[in-house]
Amino acid sequence: MINYLFTDPFSFAIWAAALLMAVTVHEFAHAWMADRLGDPTARLAGRVTFNPLAHLDPIGTLMLLLFRFGWGKPVPIDPFNLRNPRRDAAIISLAGPAANLILATILSIFIRFSHLFETIFLPFIFLSVMLAIFNLIPIHPLDGGKVLVGFLPREHAYKVDEILRQYGFIILIFLIFPFFGVSPIIAIILPIINLILSILLPGTPLV
Repeated sequence: MINYLFTDPFSFAIWAAALLMAVTVHEFAHAWMADRLGDPTARLAGRVTFNPLAHLDPIGTLMLLLFRFGWGKPVPIDPFNLRNPRRDAAIISLAGPAANLILATILSIFIRFSHLFETIFLPFIFLSVMLAIFNLIPIHPLDGGKVLVGFLPREHAYKVDEILRQYGFIILIFLIFPFFGVSPIIAIILPIINLILSILLPGTPLV
């Protein structure tokens, strides 16, 4: 995406707007769901907002600009405010990717009604789907780690959580790094992304 900055400023502007919306919707959903489940920490921190500046993480944003996947600033959560901390944390984590997929679905419906929206909405759909699927990888610190721990049987959840807290970030770095020319994480999530895009946008060239 960053290559559009000098060669095609209009496309860069659209992709940048899509990035801001995808991250903002994702993090807003986390904050909103946490507040709904009884934890006001994110709301008090000003995170239940559609202001992109409240949600951008420098490294995650750079990853999105360079590789079209990344993350936003983590939403603060106090598990002591949650009725069922493990389950509710999983629901809060799942809310972000779910919001991205809902956004992508709504925008794809607009494209079905009129292809005039296609040029503008395609980047929004692509980035929303990519952000959702990337964050659902079951490794801490991604959302998928908490989702996995939240829905595992109790006797396994704490052991898995401990392992992911110790080694999750290291595993994630190894998955992102392109050891043999292609990032392993891309090889894992790209087929899933393409499947979802083929459902939302039949006949549209995939990523």
